[in-house]
Amino acid sequence: MADYNLGGTDEENAEIKELNAEVLEDQDSFENWEKLVRAAERLEGGLNRNSSPQSIVATRDIYDRFLAKFPLLFGYWKKYADLEFSIAGTEAAELVYERGVASITNSVDLWTNYCSFKVETSHDPDVIRELFERGATCVGLDFLAHPFWDKYLEFEERLEAQDKIFAILDRVVHIPMHQYARYFERYRHLAQQRPLPELLPADMLLQFRSDIENEGPATVQAGAQQVKAERGELEIEREMRTRIDNFHLEIFARTQTETTKRWTYESEIKRPYFHVTELDESQMVNWRKYLDFEEVEGDYLRTQFLYERCLVTCAYYDEFWLRYARWMLAQANKEEEVRNIYQRASMLYVPISRPAVRLHYAYFEEMCERVELAKDIHQAVLFNLPGHIETIVSLANVSRRHGGLEAAIEVYKAQIESPQCDHYAKAALCAEWARLLWKTKGSVDEARKVFQQNAHWYLDSRPFWISYLFFELEQPTSAENEATQYKHIKQVHDDIRRKSQLPPLTIKDLSHYYMVYLLERGNKGMAKEYMTLDREING
Repeated sequence: MADYNLGGTDEENAEIKELNAEVLEDQDSFENWEKLVRAAERLEGGLNRNSSPQSIVATRDIYDRFLAKFPLLFGYWKKYADLEFSIAGTEAAELVYERGVASITNSVDLWTNYCSFKVETSHDPDVIRELFERGATCVGLDFLAHPFWDKYLEFEERLEAQDKIFAILDRVVHIPMHQYARYFERYRHLAQQRPLPELLPADMLLQFRSDIENEGPATVQAGAQQVKAERGELEIEREMRTRIDNFHLEIFARTQTETTKRWTYESEIKRPYFHVTELDESQMVNWRKYLDFEEVEGDYLRTQFLYERCLVTCAYYDEFWLRYARWMLAQANKEEEVRNIYQRASMLYVPISRPAVRLHYAYFEEMCERVELAKDIHQAVLFNLPGHIETIVSLANVSRRHGGLEAAIEVYKAQIESPQCDHYAKAALCAEWARLLWKTKGSVDEARKVFQQNAHWYLDSRPFWISYLFFELEQPTSAENEATQYKHIKQVHDDIRRKSQLPPLTIKDLSHYYMVYLLERGNKGMAKEYMTLDREING
């Protein structure tokens, strides 16, 4: 950006270049990005069709980079679409809206804005209706979806499509949402004016009619006699409408019950949108409880929708991505859905500094027999976090599971020799290498050899010496070989005290473990060594 004229004034250009440099220096700073976007919006007093191509290109570039970094900011998608409308017209704005709803599919506000825009700029009711239906699929179940449904109903009212209005209400009255009651009142009122085939499915209408007819004719008093009066068609319809109204009241009662169940959780959601700032713990607790509730209720669509809502607010928290993936994995035939969850978490949202979700993604692909992809995921993490011990150990174990022990050892050797791996990570990996030989291969001698040959490289590494000492302490022993094992343990302890470069407090802590060993497993001559150590270390 700094290599060409932006088209604004010299002051505007200098400000943009300075702010862009700040963004490039710290791309995680939302504040820096926001300043850059605002500065771009002010270029040439606000962009329009007559603005310079340089300013238009620069502003688009800034918006594209900003929304690639923060794709869940629905308000900025709306601003970008408005900007494109003023610059290039309807089609350009629609492209931005499409990108927006693809990035944050469950935003009630964005879908409502998009549909409103379509209503104002298109003259094809079918095309508009198709967009509303897409939106209904994406946000219709939201507890606060009433702005969207209101906009959909308003559109059909303009066309005076009473049948469409009633059909929309017939869907809405089943959804637990904030303003369910007013939709039901309108639905009930319209039902009195609509033909019977629109009120219920055909099979239910036939059942209602059959029940009425099977009740037989009504008996009326005529003077001293009682006469059976045959029901006419109007009376049958009147009775059917009464029963249908009662059936609708049952729907209302169920929806009211379901709404009440969710009201407690919904009322505790203080931030239903995405922001880069951390969530309060109370908010996270509420989301956990709400998800627990929907999982117990057992409705797949409602549970999936709540997870998607939650992961707008909690997009940076791997806890909720992992929970979503686990829940989805428990459903039948949802492999691609699980993969999509892991990919979104890994590629877009959870910071690379917390690689747990990426490692779980690798395990998932390994489960699906895509072993090379699982390894590639590990390598991608290590590209960004060279020397990350947990990832290296995980990669070594994947390699061991599918290539044998030597493949795992090669992973450790390669990382220990890598210049990108720091000294402390190498020490920990060396200990893991020894542990692999011990626990997996069952070769104590080879594991001990790894510790002995590498000890001089890691004299200041606490994890290395802890692992070395515990390796010797945990070897199985008996009365016959305890003397030999004592020599090994004592040698490690002596090296810790005399050769290592560990802090005094660390040496003291490790010596305490050795002293416990002397008391619990030592022979009758160990008391003297114990008392000597006690005086030297604790005196």
